[in-house]
Amino acid sequence: MTVHRIKHQKLVPLILKALVYDERRGACSLGWNVRDAACYVCWAFARAYDPKELEPYVNQLASALVIVALFDRNVSCRKAASAAFQENVGRQGTFPHGIDILTAADYFAVGNLNNCYLTISIYIAGFEEYTKPMIDHLVARKINHWDGAIRELATKALHNLTPQAPDYMASTVLPQLLPMAIGMDMHGRHGAILACAEITHALYKLAAQNDRPVTDFLSSESIEGLKAIHQTLSDRKQYRGFGGELMRPAVCVLIEKLSLSKMPFKDDPVINGWQSLIDDSLNAKQSIQEAAVSALAALCQQYYQVQPGEADTHMQKQLLSRYLSGLKSTEVQMRCGCALALGSLPAFMIRNKLQQVLDGLQEACRVTQKEDGFTEARRDAASALAQVCVTVGVCAQASPDSAVCEGNVSGVYEALLECMNNYTTDSRGDVGSWVRAAAMTGLQDVTLQVAGSAPDLLSPAICQRMMCCLAQQAAEKIDRYRAHAGAVFLRLLHSTEPAVPHIPYQEELLKIFPLGGVESLNWSAPSQAFPHITRLLRLPVYRYHTLLGLAVSVGGLTESTVRYSSHSLFEHLKSIQQDEAEMQQFGDTLLHIFRDNLHNDRVSVPVMKMMDQMLANGCFEIFVHQDSHPFCVELLSLCKEEIKKSKDTKKLRSCISVKTTAAQVYEMLLTYDDVVDAAVLDDVMTVLSDSNWESELSVVRTYRNQLCDWLGVPRPTLVTKSPV
Repeated sequence: MTVHRIKHQKLVPLILKALVYDERRGACSLGWNVRDAACYVCWAFARAYDPKELEPYVNQLASALVIVALFDRNVSCRKAASAAFQENVGRQGTFPHGIDILTAADYFAVGNLNNCYLTISIYIAGFEEYTKPMIDHLVARKINHWDGAIRELATKALHNLTPQAPDYMASTVLPQLLPMAIGMDMHGRHGAILACAEITHALYKLAAQNDRPVTDFLSSESIEGLKAIHQTLSDRKQYRGFGGELMRPAVCVLIEKLSLSKMPFKDDPVINGWQSLIDDSLNAKQSIQEAAVSALAALCQQYYQVQPGEADTHMQKQLLSRYLSGLKSTEVQMRCGCALALGSLPAFMIRNKLQQVLDGLQEACRVTQKEDGFTEARRDAASALAQVCVTVGVCAQASPDSAVCEGNVSGVYEALLECMNNYTTDSRGDVGSWVRAAAMTGLQDVTLQVAGSAPDLLSPAICQRMMCCLAQQAAEKIDRYRAHAGAVFLRLLHSTEPAVPHIPYQEELLKIFPLGGVESLNWSAPSQAFPHITRLLRLPVYRYHTLLGLAVSVGGLTESTVRYSSHSLFEHLKSIQQDEAEMQQFGDTLLHIFRDNLHNDRVSVPVMKMMDQMLANGCFEIFVHQDSHPFCVELLSLCKEEIKKSKDTKKLRSCISVKTTAAQVYEMLLTYDDVVDAAVLDDVMTVLSDSNWESELSVVRTYRNQLCDWLGVPRPTLVTKSPV
């Protein structure tokens, strides 16, 4: 027994060290296999030793295995630790609260890392034997981890664990973190700043439950240490370079959490330093902007009110002027940041200046010839426009400077509806879809706000245009945005508190999309969405926009979208095939779309592809069998106009394909052999069937000219352009 204990005294410390062994090498780390092996050794302990022999080490081993099972980055190590813990509970029976812990952290539950850090850890920390070891491990090993995701999860876990040991956090943990927050290790500095922010905010929430300030928990040294973090980093130039991409959002989170915690910094010079950092961070990448915007909202709420609901006029004027002028910057990131900043401002910072803010954001939403880029800025301006409207509220008879009212509501809707027509493309694809998605969300939020407070502001024209635009987006080809449009369409249609007025054909729409029947409808699946969408074609108000969206889907490139959208469209056409009046209206709408989008390749090319499919499927036989039917004449005229002087092969192939034409001529001659003189028929058939019609143009031209001579058709001649 004594020999075993001596061995245990040497072995257990080594195993405990191995359970947390982690060493970074380049872009990866070494050690998971060591930790996994250590878990296996712990599993073997349960089988090899009598419970009395391991009794002195039970708490150490139990805590270490729980820590690995919850906080290890590698899923196999977490599962191995859980299995080892289970084996020890079953065979040793001495692990504290073993059965309760196994119920929460079994082999399968620990597979989800977020669940481990943010949910299971809270439950297990409720057992005092594990609370401080878990906290100490997070502080010592995880907030300085090389993986940023682990650092952030660790700080959120510390926030959640604070209620289990608030005094320990305030008196022991926070003083440990403050030197790390201004230390030289970049990862440790990043994690420590975030941890300081999260722990302070958690302490504030605990204090607020008893109407106490957070300073009752914090020492004066801790308060001064928190306040000094920003200035220390600024003096050391640590907001620059790669490290700055970590420090900026981390300190912005610190600013947000300290502001929410109502730290006693009002009129302190640190507020100006924080504001300067936020403003500088607005002209950065999106993740930094988002952190800065969140910090700005909290900072304004806590430190820029003279009294509740009344803004510090100096700061209000300064910030609004800065952000509105930033909307006209030549840098897209600055425009985005300023738009997001305006959208985040609390109501008291906007009130009395609302119309000025709305005008600036509405202008930022528009596409002009000089500025056809800035798509991200238009997306963020559309989002901010809706956020501002929701923030200030709605009052029909109010001043345009204080609330959404009769004087400014039309401008808001005009800007958002105009964004629904943004189809800007660049090397990244259809980037205009970002703007359209933001506009759809904005329309939903603003409409529900207006409908709940002053429904009379929603005119029939606004509601009709909005629902038609949503119907068009719900019929288009990109699954993600079709799903978003469908969700917004149904949200407005089915809303009862508040009810949205003036929805065209609301009763018919409710039959197509019944409340109980569309809960499981997957809009992003073409097979489910298009059979519902095409039913809108029977409703005159929605027909144009729905068919416009369908044209892009039917004439698109994605195989599943083309198949299901075209099938649903043909099924609709079959159902109205014998109704001449309905077919006439459908044909007129189709020609109207073609006419409105001549030389707009985004629409005209898919429309011609869709026409080709419909003609091939005999959808317009009712027109084709009539001599010189206006539909056929107009369609031919529009096709000629569309390809006139065009050198776009994709567009030309959409109208007529050389290979297809040769094959069709060959088939025609086989069927109608009396069309060509019998003396040359064999030669014509040979050229049509044996020639390579995909050869160079100069070669194909000789085949064509020979056929023209045989068929008695004048050879086409090239038009020589006169020199300018």
